[in-house]
Amino acid sequence: MVTVSRRRSGASGPAPHDACPPAPLGGAGAGLSTKVGRRTGVVLSTKARRRAGAELSRKPLGCKKQESETMNPKIVIRNETHGDVYAITEVTIAAFKTLEISNHTEQFIIEALRAANALAVSLVAEMDGRVIGHIAFSPVTISDGTPNWYGLGPVSVLPEHQRQGIGKALIKEGLSRLKDMNAQGCCLVGHPDYYRKFGFKKLSGLVHEGVPQEVFFALSFDGHTPQGTVAFHEGFKADGRPEGAGDALQRA
Repeated sequence: MVTVSRRRSGASGPAPHDACPPAPLGGAGAGLSTKVGRRTGVVLSTKARRRAGAELSRKPLGCKKQESETMNPKIVIRNETHGDVYAITEVTIAAFKTLEISNHTEQFIIEALRAANALAVSLVAEMDGRVIGHIAFSPVTISDGTPNWYGLGPVSVLPEHQRQGIGKALIKEGLSRLKDMNAQGCCLVGHPDYYRKFGFKKLSGLVHEGVPQEVFFALSFDGHTPQGTVAFHEGFKADGRPEGAGDALQRA
């Protein structure tokens, strides 16, 4: 069983009660018909996200996982700390490196969210003292004014540790942390065959501009379905290191 740590961590960004700081195409899984949805929990850069959504909508959505997912009991899911910043960057780069639909800016997105204090939940998967996975959640805005919704992603797992249930563990714990924060819901761009198992579904009337409805999913925690257009944080437009991010890397 995976060990989950909920101790306060001192990571940068707002902490959900005793937790710490956050699409996708993050690298938790496999590939683009499988490769696409799973490697992204969710949201890439704005431009790449739209391209990913278009490609996902053209792919057959009936793929099934071929590999079993057996979690290494040595893996710990915990809050990000300042000392994890460099490792998170390396994991993110490695996870997205071969993903064709990616603009390979996911590490900059995470840095931009961190610099903007917009990492609502930021968790790492650690094994034997090494960070091997990461997931981010950040606030989104909805045009109807519904508050306390979040976007999932990026989520990344080192290629040699994929298909071992690490991405699944990160997603489940992240969603649990959001609920502890009294969040009302979460949304993402990804593959339905992967994210449906977590309760995500297409919600009528809730859209993300520029992304096909077939690959935009949401999970309401309180039973209320917002009606409107979702906008992810400005950090998802990042295509380079934001001001102040270098300081965080130096401290790491």
